[in-house]
Amino acid sequence: MRRIGVVVNPIAGMGGRVGLKGTDGKVEEARRRGAEQRAPERARVALQSLADSGAPVELLTYGGPMGAEIARDVGFEPTVVGDPANPDGTTSEDTRNAVRAFVEADADVILFVGGDGTAVDVAEALDALDADVPILGVPAGVKVYSSVFGVSPRAAGRIVARFSETERAEVNDIDEDAYRGGEVITELRAVATVPVADQRQSAKQLGGGSVASLAEGVADAVEEGVTYVLGPGSTVGAIKSELGFEGTTLGVDVWRDGEVLVRDAAESDILDALGDRNVIVVSPIGGQGFVFGRGNQQLSPAVIRRCDVEVVASRRKLDGVGTLRVDTGDTDLDAELRGWMRVRVGRHERRLVEVV
Repeated sequence: MRRIGVVVNPIAGMGGRVGLKGTDGKVEEARRRGAEQRAPERARVALQSLADSGAPVELLTYGGPMGAEIARDVGFEPTVVGDPANPDGTTSEDTRNAVRAFVEADADVILFVGGDGTAVDVAEALDALDADVPILGVPAGVKVYSSVFGVSPRAAGRIVARFSETERAEVNDIDEDAYRGGEVITELRAVATVPVADQRQSAKQLGGGSVASLAEGVADAVEEGVTYVLGPGSTVGAIKSELGFEGTTLGVDVWRDGEVLVRDAAESDILDALGDRNVIVVSPIGGQGFVFGRGNQQLSPAVIRRCDVEVVASRRKLDGVGTLRVDTGDTDLDAELRGWMRVRVGRHERRLVEVV
């Protein structure tokens, strides 16, 4: 029987849909903007997937919102190895304490729910103990740059139930203040043991190749009266420049008929700005292939359902990712988006790419 330690960072990802591009040091601001917790539901999906696998497992969890409550809701009877100091205000030290307790309880693998910051907490706690316990993340943060996560919550649950081999993978984090200012500064924080699985995501890489002709193609095709929701990243940034404005590098801008309606928009701003006809323009993350669900949570299911979707990418970026992925948090919408998609790769050229 596999013994699985489960720890949830309840506040992970709260800053995404309200445009904060992260939650580190911004929890109260996220709450003022009306942010809702995202991690508990993603933890529930992962644990339900684990339960559905039928694998014989024993769950170790941290108390209250850090795992025990959700595990019981799914139908597990977990062993609770400790409790957060303040259930209403959990901290990174609570996560590290949970990891220490899992090691003491001889966990075979640790399943954590959060983003890159949570991954760092888990990996560094293991390093301090000189413990080589495999870890796997359920993606719930705004930034998920590390290669220690499943591609979705369901995938993470399946992986921890059935994996048989492990390998080493990078844990990266970024400077959130710099990120909010439009600059990506990444740092390798740890190297962790992880399950070998096709459904584990790769580390983020930057795409290459000229996107000038691609940007011209999108600009040429804009239609009067259509609202364009322009996602983050350098590829879509080139499109914003072609449209005549300096966009938010790592945020979402809304544009219509030559006017920027909203800069660095949160989900609510986008919904307020949408018109009768709307188009999301987004580029997949290089090395991972995610179109939705990584770094652009402002493009929520409610926004996506009111828009057509245009995916743009350089040929080199597509060659590097192979297939595209979606993880919107809405399983029905993810299913609707999967299949073959025409991706603009040049001024006139498009390529059929599968969304899996």
